[in-house]
Amino acid sequence: MTTSITEIETHGVERIPDEDRTARPLDLFRLAFGGANTFATCVLGAFPILFGLSFRQGLAATVLGLVAGALLLAPMALFGPANGTNNAVSSSAHLGVHGRVVGSFLSLLTAIAFFSISVWSSGDALVGGAHRLVDVPESDLTYGLAYALFAGLVLVVCVYGFRFMLLVNKIAVLAASSLFVLGAFAFAGDFDPGYAGTFASTADPLFWPSFIGAALIVLSNPVSFGAFLGDWSRYIPAGAPRRRVMGAAFLAQIATLLPFLFGLATASIIASKAAKYVDPAAPNYVGGLLAISPGWYFLPLCLIALIGGLSTGTTALYGTGLDFSSVFTRFSRVQATFFIGVLSIAFIFVGRFALNLAQSISTFATLIITCTAPWMIVMALGYVTRRGWYDAEALQVFNRRQRGGRYWFTHGWNWRGMATWSVSAVVALLFANLPGQFVGPLGGLAKGADISLPVGLVLAAVLYLTLLALFPEPRAVYGPDGPRFVRASDSPVPPITGGDGETVTEPAVAH
Repeated sequence: MTTSITEIETHGVERIPDEDRTARPLDLFRLAFGGANTFATCVLGAFPILFGLSFRQGLAATVLGLVAGALLLAPMALFGPANGTNNAVSSSAHLGVHGRVVGSFLSLLTAIAFFSISVWSSGDALVGGAHRLVDVPESDLTYGLAYALFAGLVLVVCVYGFRFMLLVNKIAVLAASSLFVLGAFAFAGDFDPGYAGTFASTADPLFWPSFIGAALIVLSNPVSFGAFLGDWSRYIPAGAPRRRVMGAAFLAQIATLLPFLFGLATASIIASKAAKYVDPAAPNYVGGLLAISPGWYFLPLCLIALIGGLSTGTTALYGTGLDFSSVFTRFSRVQATFFIGVLSIAFIFVGRFALNLAQSISTFATLIITCTAPWMIVMALGYVTRRGWYDAEALQVFNRRQRGGRYWFTHGWNWRGMATWSVSAVVALLFANLPGQFVGPLGGLAKGADISLPVGLVLAAVLYLTLLALFPEPRAVYGPDGPRFVRASDSPVPPITGGDGETVTEPAVAH
């Protein structure tokens, strides 16, 4: 069955019927790349320069962070094709029927944070460019209109759903990429690859903390997609080759080297020609970019802001509405998307004009990612030990307000996965070091470097595999081929029962 892009999507987090799963790994690439090939990513790309690195050092940190983040993210694309639902629902298999709300909560917070950042950065660029082009006043009214324009367009696209969003991102990928390439010509005369930064040598005691911090900021961009990558990959048929699905997710992030390089290169020019805009105490990358841009590039810059705002906003808000509808089942996907969209828009206006929360939201997003990474490790290692085998009906127990099934574990909670996530996230936060914003009690142990993310990742991997070895899960969760690398127990699995206590018949399974 073919769905028109102008037909409002009605699917929630129930398993997508096979006849509707017609997307390809290429479509996943377009959505994931389109959602990150934006002006917001350029802002992240500027951070190595803000941290004092040279262009070449910043390039090394960017490549390191991007490759590491893409490798971490790629396995998260496999759950959608396997189960036909989003990643939060799929996490029921590893955190329990009730424990899956962790994924929904992380996805909700991440999407709101990145939606807000996208609207703010794109709106500021659009107003600034319009001011230089046609002398539009830079007032609260014009900023408010720009934010409302972005947020309203994003909400409309998200309400229509996956097919419409796919069309927008098909256009966005080509258009934004072309405009970034055009930017190479705009700034070629001013760009100096020998920009030296502020460190005399790598022996400077602040160099490695700055290098690691820059790499982690870049890495945070791919990781931010982890909780809702399945929102899009669920439309890919179950029989699609796994390597192609993972490859699409991996390459989509590697391709974002384009906006990252744009941000890195232009930030080095700003540091040389308009240094006041890269003051670490009050950086203003958007203002600096407008200050160094040739007049003919203002219009392309505004187009990047508009296209980028749509791409990032839709990929974020679509997942938010989908997850909200899965936790509060009285809401349909459309109702949940509209409800969360309105709340997000109100949040954007209050934060921008009343509370000035831009820096706090950036910190908020970083802390969310620190908590999301251990959850991703549980999911990825769980997929490996289960050989990619899942019971599609048992995954839907929470959404149908049922009880029992393969993933019921202990009253709906799998304490192995829950303990791994909670302990790893808490310990990682203890090591967080965001100067002037949030520094954990152990944040100074690495001589100023923020090692919270690697600590969380390593601890989650070791702890989860240890708990699976010491406290085996029931054999029934592993399917006909049994577990890989770990043992299984012979603990019984309760049958799935409906709200009236009626036992559900033998469930169908997804391989």
